[in-house]
Amino acid sequence: MTEDSPLEILAPAGEWTALEAAIRAGCDAVYFGIGALNMRASARNFSSDELPSIVARCRESGVRCYLTLNTIVYEQELALLDDSLDRASDAGVDAIIASDFAVIEGARARDIDVHVSTQLSVSNSRSLAVLARTFGIRRFVLARECTLDDIRQIREQLKRTLGADAGGIELEAFAHGAMCVSVSGRCFMSQLQYGKSANRGECLQPCRREYRVTNTEEGESFDLGTHHVMSPKDLCTLPFVERLIEAGIVSFKIEGRNRSPEYVSAVTRAYREVVDAYTGSREESGFSEGFSALKQDHLARINRVYHRGYSSGFFMGEPMDAWTASGNSQATARKAYVGIVTNYYARPGVAEVLVQDHTIERGDDVMFQGPTTGVLEQCIESMQVEHSDVCEVCKGMAVAIKVSEPVRRNDKLYVVKQNTET
Repeated sequence: MTEDSPLEILAPAGEWTALEAAIRAGCDAVYFGIGALNMRASARNFSSDELPSIVARCRESGVRCYLTLNTIVYEQELALLDDSLDRASDAGVDAIIASDFAVIEGARARDIDVHVSTQLSVSNSRSLAVLARTFGIRRFVLARECTLDDIRQIREQLKRTLGADAGGIELEAFAHGAMCVSVSGRCFMSQLQYGKSANRGECLQPCRREYRVTNTEEGESFDLGTHHVMSPKDLCTLPFVERLIEAGIVSFKIEGRNRSPEYVSAVTRAYREVVDAYTGSREESGFSEGFSALKQDHLARINRVYHRGYSSGFFMGEPMDAWTASGNSQATARKAYVGIVTNYYARPGVAEVLVQDHTIERGDDVMFQGPTTGVLEQCIESMQVEHSDVCEVCKGMAVAIKVSEPVRRNDKLYVVKQNTET
């Protein structure tokens, strides 16, 4: 952490385009996996050989990078763990996110900072103090069940327990994204049903599905489809993020290494701007009205990307009782693939696109995505085919589109439309 940016927006990076989207949206740090031993085994992830490049890209942008090695680790995987930690040390990652004590001990032996994962369910000041004194850990991702009052009490008690050393302890909390019906994600349903363990990042999410209850004596059946009774809505703290700040949270973690680059971009930007507005302007006259409007604006923006509906999680200390009403995304917008960038002309600021699928028209909202571009959203104000202005282009055509920022060859272009299926 730095004095200029004491509060951290921590964004997910499942692959290169999402990583770039997070950086360009203003994150302070990213977290990512390298295939094995991370809690999102189904994400595209990175390879261990890419670690130096990831760290270099983050260093270039002044962004911290945290490697997730946060699954349970089996005996036969200790050699793999050592190799992963050696590579992380050589690459210079800023921290390892861990829950298994083999990972914690291995990282500290290599002088790599450890952030205790929410998988360890740390939820009281004594646990924090033991881990801080024993392993020198300074960052704790609190159990998801902690309320705002719990967080305040933990922070206050740490001051009594650790004295001046309490100032070096950082409390992190999930601020946005998927919620699991199990305790901090430690669920066995996928393992029991499919042999794919949630504690190994392999969860097939049977909890997200619609189920039928059958009366075995009379044969009557009831579909539990009005609410998916094991599938909670997504967490969203944007409406009350200032209360997390006041409770003592210094890192706001966004879940979503399996989600799209546009999700990463929109959600990261929302929390960046809202947190900055609160910390930088809350003493100014008329702040409250402007701050409320800013939050509403960003809520509308993040409603456009993937979500299962939103809830306040456990922060308010009340039964959540917020089950998603559908197995599908509740996003208010959807994207459709258009084509690929075949060239970019810097002087006029024009992208040449080969339309491979969806028709686009002047006035459409579109999105460019690529591992160096990240996510660029804009409205099509002008298009040309063979130097003549056009209003519409169809599959098979090559079109020149005026763009607001540079894009790259092989970037993908999508059109963004209102989602009528929610």
